[in-house]
Formats: sequence, structure tokens, C-alpha cells
Amino acid sequence: MLEVSTRLVTPADKARWFDLWEGYLNFYESTLSVEQSELTWLRLHDPTFNLHGIVAMVDEKVIGFANYLYRPSSWASNDYCYLEDLFVDSNLRGVGAGRTLIDAVIVAARAKESGRVYWQTKESNVRARVLYDSYVPASEFVQYRLPQTY
Repeated sequence: MLEVSTRLVTPADKARWFDLWEGYLNFYESTLSVEQSELTWLRLHDPTFNLHGIVAMVDEKVIGFANYLYRPSSWASNDYCYLEDLFVDSNLRGVGAGRTLIDAVIVAARAKESGRVYWQTKESNVRARVLYDSYVPASEFVQYRLPQTY
């Protein structure tokens, strides 16, 4: 088994992060403008913006990323941590990078005393759901999503 480590994303990771980001968007059959992807990248490095990034590494090479944010809740005194994006290079899945990234987000959330860590995926994302189900069963809630409102 390869040794996977994590660290905060840095500006030096930009080219590789964008390669992985494109793979992530392709996996979900989605597209974003170059401007939106660049804005996401900039937000990851803006200490005044509530978006945080972690990368997974094997042999000093970035192989995956997780982006997360904190949000207040009307149901709890402490923020909740939402793991918004998680992706591992398709050639390196199964080495433990996904679990290592989730664990790193959990550590960050505990340090901030978040009341909850949560995430979502497509129901059809069977491979990821095996990993996610090893943490906790899927929620019984169903998401409803309005189209863009502006």
C-alpha cells in the first residue's frame, strides 16, 4: 500500500489542482467557465473567504483534493463543516487517498469544534459510496435544487 499524506493546498499546486479539478468536473459530467474555476482557486487561498483546500499526496505528488467550508446552523451553536468537493486521480483510486482526505477534513472540523461534517454524492457513485458508507449510513434526506435563480 502506498503512503498517502495530506497538507493544505498551496499556490504551487495550481497546475495539478486544475488537472484534478477538470477530472472532477468531467466525472460529474459538468462544466464550469474558466473564470469560475479560477475564482474557486483564488478563494481557496483567500483567508477572508470561507473555502478551504487540502491535497492528498503520494511520493510528494498531488493525487487528490478536498474542498470544504463551514456554515452556521439554526440547529446548533457551532458551525457545520460541508465537504463540498472530493476527488482522487482515477489512476490512483484505492490507495486510501479518499479516506485520508476525509479524515483530514474531520480533523480540521474538530479543531474548529464543528457540530457536524457532511457531504453528498450522486446516488450512482457506487465506488465512492462504499467509502462513505464506511463512515456513516447515507442520510434519509432528499435534496431539492432549484435552477440558477439569477
